[in-house]
Amino acid sequence: MRSDVTITGFGIRTAFGTGADALRRGVFAGIPAFRPTTRFDTGPYRTPMAAAAPDGPDAVEDWALRHALARCGAEALDMAGLGPGTEAAVLLGVAGDHTSVTRYWRSRPEEAASVSARGPGTDAGRTAERAGERTGGVVLNGVAGEGVARNADVVSGRAAGEGAGRKADVVPHGVAGDGVARNSDMVPGEDAGRTGGVVLNGVAGEDAVRNAVVLNGAGSDDTGRNAGVVLTGGPGAEPGGAAARLADAVPARLAESLAGHLGLTGPRLTFTNACVASAAAIIHACRLISSGRIDVAVCAGGYLVEEETFGKFDSGRALSRDGMVRPFSADRSGLLLGDGVAAVVLESAEHARRRGARPLTSVLGWGAATDAHHIAQPHPEGAGLAQATRQALRLAGDPDGAALGYVNAHGTGTRYNDGAETRGLRAALAERAGSIPVSSTKSTTGHLLEAAGIVEFVITMLALTDGVLPPTAGFTRPDPECDLDYVPNRPRRADPRRALTINAAFGGANTALVLERP
Repeated sequence: MRSDVTITGFGIRTAFGTGADALRRGVFAGIPAFRPTTRFDTGPYRTPMAAAAPDGPDAVEDWALRHALARCGAEALDMAGLGPGTEAAVLLGVAGDHTSVTRYWRSRPEEAASVSARGPGTDAGRTAERAGERTGGVVLNGVAGEGVARNADVVSGRAAGEGAGRKADVVPHGVAGDGVARNSDMVPGEDAGRTGGVVLNGVAGEDAVRNAVVLNGAGSDDTGRNAGVVLTGGPGAEPGGAAARLADAVPARLAESLAGHLGLTGPRLTFTNACVASAAAIIHACRLISSGRIDVAVCAGGYLVEEETFGKFDSGRALSRDGMVRPFSADRSGLLLGDGVAAVVLESAEHARRRGARPLTSVLGWGAATDAHHIAQPHPEGAGLAQATRQALRLAGDPDGAALGYVNAHGTGTRYNDGAETRGLRAALAERAGSIPVSSTKSTTGHLLEAAGIVEFVITMLALTDGVLPPTAGFTRPDPECDLDYVPNRPRRADPRRALTINAAFGGANTALVLERP
């Protein structure tokens, strides 16, 4: 028997600030948050504009991704009336905190230049002449032990002993002892892994992880010979420096950090599938809850504007030329990036009832589809988006969308996306499409990448509970390709009972979620 899924708490941060009231003042008022960012030097790029939090004491440290995720998670649990020790799954949509990578290399220009010229090669943090005798890798959060993980791709276990990790691609989350993980790709086996890569969250000892990069590791004698870098905790390390945060660039580390900070004891899972990542985390949590496998999940997602991704979108000519995002408008010229972090608590309705929790909204349906049309461009007819939407509506018991009162669109403001999305909605909703209000809140928040799904999920939830539809800001004139009701420029009072939120990502990934207010 399928269990109903309810939302009992949330926490959110955007460039507008913290909490629902900040969204009401910005997103629901139709006020874009775009301004020149001084978070990094924007001189080399075509625009300085982003929806990034203002600089200052509160912004610099609080907007470190691990801290923002932890605060949003704590706010969500507090609203839900749950606390440390709760048996709850943690599902996170994130690509990692790349600011730490940039800051690390910027703080060590000589090392960066040396690595760029010769390739990685250090002995306990000192630059060496070559990268090592064998192929190299990474040890994350590890303490290296004797003979462990030489040239292994990944040893992700808590403790690795002698001979562990030989000829293995991955040793995940185990305790690797003598001769463990040999001849296996994913499961420890004999004589595994002499072609190396990564040791994640492992513990190793003497003469360990030659030719590896040791991140956030504590190394013993001879640790990290011919290694790329040893960062924090080992010989030559600098505790508390920029390198201490470099491991946050690994998405799974952020999930572990979030679960540990919140004191949650359930399973953890990280999604990295670009702009549907946090929506995919919510969908997977809904599946787990509805099937009875878990009762509670904390889903979260985050992206903070940083130079690496900013530069990539700029080089791809994807950023708006006029400092505004104009989804579905005839003169739209591209997207702009934005800060966004959010967490939501999902529960089975029965679990929420037993403990007297008040549900904010329910998730009635969900869908995911991949059309694999192009690595970066959506299917021109929005085929994958239409398929995901149909799945969600069928699961919600409303295949025609007759009960829908609002759609929060992906709406990036790019030429390719917005026309394709309009056609996908028309295909999924047929004659109902023209009568359902549709808006893109990226016109105010910017594109939040991996966090887009969960931030827009919270915005959609507020639209239902507040009875106000957020507008599509920056709309100037209609595009014949985009012929739906886009709630242009001003919020609209309404009384929707159900709403749909949709997202799309590179590679043709698409998600859809149907919410209902009590």
